[in-house]
Amino acid sequence: MKKLSLIVTAICLLCIISCTQSKKNENKAPMGAMAHSVGKINELSVVVDNELWKSSVGDTIRKFFGGEVPGLPQEEPLFSMRQMPEEAFYGLARKNRTFLWIKKGEKSKYTILTNKFATPQVGAVITGETDDEISSLINKHYKTIISKYKLAETKEKQRRIKKSLEKIPQLQEKLGITLNIPTAYRVAIEEDKFFWIRKDIPHGSMNLMIYELPMGTVSKDSNTISSIIKMRDSIGTVKIPTSEVGNFITEEAYAPYIYETTLDNKFTFETKGTWEIKDRFMAGPFVNYVIEDAVNNRLMVLEGFVFAPSVNKRDNMFELEAIIKTVHFE
Repeated sequence: MKKLSLIVTAICLLCIISCTQSKKNENKAPMGAMAHSVGKINELSVVVDNELWKSSVGDTIRKFFGGEVPGLPQEEPLFSMRQMPEEAFYGLARKNRTFLWIKKGEKSKYTILTNKFATPQVGAVITGETDDEISSLINKHYKTIISKYKLAETKEKQRRIKKSLEKIPQLQEKLGITLNIPTAYRVAIEEDKFFWIRKDIPHGSMNLMIYELPMGTVSKDSNTISSIIKMRDSIGTVKIPTSEVGNFITEEAYAPYIYETTLDNKFTFETKGTWEIKDRFMAGPFVNYVIEDAVNNRLMVLEGFVFAPSVNKRDNMFELEAIIKTVHFE
């Protein structure tokens, strides 16, 4: 009888342990079992009721997540949005890398979901009992949400780039840096402290300029943007004299956007704007990063620009930014 009691007790303990483990597995699926996310770069799934999409809530979503990308010569949205009602959000649709899920009729709440249905994945869920509550939460948190989306998209683009890299050891030998550059790019000009690297695309090209300047070339005061414009115009005019691109300068009609950020843990000025060639009606977008390399008492400048008349350039510029953000100082 005593042996039978021990056996029953052991069975009960095993059942309890098994149930507990099952609950743990329900709450957190193992990474290996989760499907890989899908979707084009900068494509956002917006899960919202059709009527809500047509209302002021939809207008708010389009205003912020479909807003204009800064620094492009023509209007292009931050994300290519694909709207669907909640009943359509299942199966493959749930595997998109980024999604915005709007739910009406529930308590006002904002949540970020990481790797909920696939990996890598970032989802934002916004709920509210009224249209105004939902719009208010979007207005309050859109900057954070967009930042998380863009970080996820940049990492995904860099993952794809890393599959096939061009070996350019001269960057390390002459400038002391490494960059993950796809094999589609080639070195157009190589000098002691200057590189022009380019990729041919239909009807144009994508370009990288990499060079160093003395510390102090760019001021950190009210004249910062002026000194950056002067710097890049002087370099571009001398270093890129081609019949296709020409001696390009910063477009005078529009002031560039400037931000402060970090690359490889170093203080960096990020400038976005458009370049032009006077009297030839040619223009295109550029993104310029001026990195303070205090250890070597220099500024490292990495710039990406696109020449592609009459076509959208958002994704081209995003690729150049993703490449530049892999910079590492040896």
